[in-house]
Amino acid sequence: MGLFDALRDFSLLTWLREERQSRRLILLIVFIALLLDNMLLTVVVPIIPSYLYTVDDEAAQMAKNHSMTPLSPSSTFQSIVSLYDNTTRVTGFSPQISTAGPMSPAPTSVTPQNQSDCPKADDQLLNENVKVGLLFASKATVQLITNPFIGPLTNRIGYQIPMFAGFCIMFVSTIMFAFSSSYTLLFLARSLQGVGSSCSSVAGMGMLASVYTDDEERGNAIGIALGGLAMGVLVGPPFGSVMYEFVGKTAPFLILAVLAVLDGALQLFVLQPSKVEPESQKGTSLITLMKDPYILIAAGSICFANMAIAMLEPALPIWMMETMCPRKWQLGIAFVPASISYLIGTNIFAVLAHKMGRWLCSLIGMLLVGISILCVPLAKDIYGLIVPNFGVGFAIGMVDSSMMPIMGYLVDLRHVSVYGSVYAIADVAFCMGFALGPSAGGAIARSIGFPWLMTIIGLVDIMFAPLCFFLRNPPANEEKMAILMDSNCSMKTRSYSTQGSSYQMGDDFDPESPE
Repeated sequence: MGLFDALRDFSLLTWLREERQSRRLILLIVFIALLLDNMLLTVVVPIIPSYLYTVDDEAAQMAKNHSMTPLSPSSTFQSIVSLYDNTTRVTGFSPQISTAGPMSPAPTSVTPQNQSDCPKADDQLLNENVKVGLLFASKATVQLITNPFIGPLTNRIGYQIPMFAGFCIMFVSTIMFAFSSSYTLLFLARSLQGVGSSCSSVAGMGMLASVYTDDEERGNAIGIALGGLAMGVLVGPPFGSVMYEFVGKTAPFLILAVLAVLDGALQLFVLQPSKVEPESQKGTSLITLMKDPYILIAAGSICFANMAIAMLEPALPIWMMETMCPRKWQLGIAFVPASISYLIGTNIFAVLAHKMGRWLCSLIGMLLVGISILCVPLAKDIYGLIVPNFGVGFAIGMVDSSMMPIMGYLVDLRHVSVYGSVYAIADVAFCMGFALGPSAGGAIARSIGFPWLMTIIGLVDIMFAPLCFFLRNPPANEEKMAILMDSNCSMKTRSYSTQGSSYQMGDDFDPESPE
């Protein structure tokens, strides 16, 4: 009994119970939620284009074979007569004339070993651009519609319930992906994922902003959380392509479903999502925040930077199938450099951007995204994609790790410090990139080609970059500044940084406040 009691005292549940209110544990939950959400987001990237092409190609071949097979009654009667008098009689329904005797085998053609991985650049393959683009964009479109409702909802009921609801919806979506075989069901599963992602991302980022009140700490925490997003983007494509190649379509989604259940159990124990915990003060309305030009510039940076990778996801695998004849697993491996560099960029600039100026970090990132995207069509094989894809991922990591903390900073500086709505706007910007990118990108790639698609989005990013200069020193709201500078005000105050030099708002700020 003594050993049993000792094990019970040091059990994982005991540790979780003691750490329930810890900011680190909340950060871990958000990290895992973003990791799984983005693994599901990207695991389909190498699977869906190849799977849909295979399904459509098999259907076309079956229809072709069916039309060539004589099935009319007269043909059956003709065969009987042929066996009777050893001749073949020509009728109006017979497609060809044959002679009696042993039937010679149909001629066969020698095909390459990986024919299924090297389809012809025909109309059927070009049509996949539009179908795949619309399917990929459905998630972001639904998320875009859902976000304006989730942000204000978190202000009323807290972050815990929407966070757990996001897990439940994501689990259902994952199971649907595993067992769906038609385009309609896959489209529905992708759309349902958008609702779950909206709950998880808005509630998760708002929760982090509310518990990490210091600007530098908040930037570091959001950088770590974005590292979970980056790991999901990193692991998803190669994991999906390898599992699809050697195990099948169902396997990667079932593994993700099991991991999602473990994450849900952790949320259920730590966050206690049955409790309603509204914000102590009424936040600024969503409409007011959307009218703030500085918030719009930050949101635009997030939107256009992520639109670049969003256009790559559906169009790049199909362009590779047209020009490079890759194996199935290589369709996902092509995204690994971008994923690795995004993970590196978010972790480096989560700290460095606070020192060099987040506006400058975002400006450089937008320029680098544009230049890297312009270089993608120059690749002649899969190895030629390594450098430009690495540059795209690293630059987007610079932008995201700079702009996400700035969204919370702008709310603290110019509005009421309630974060659900502003991170709903940030997620709307993210989703606009991933909604317009695949849907418009698929149509543009079909009409004028993949190289011109990359040229357009690359120039858009380069032209948008100078607007980040306006975030260099945004003015504070005068009324908010007066309240925060009042020495008799009991509100929790925050430390901010512009251009590497910090200043303190309020007299009761304690940089060593306990967690």
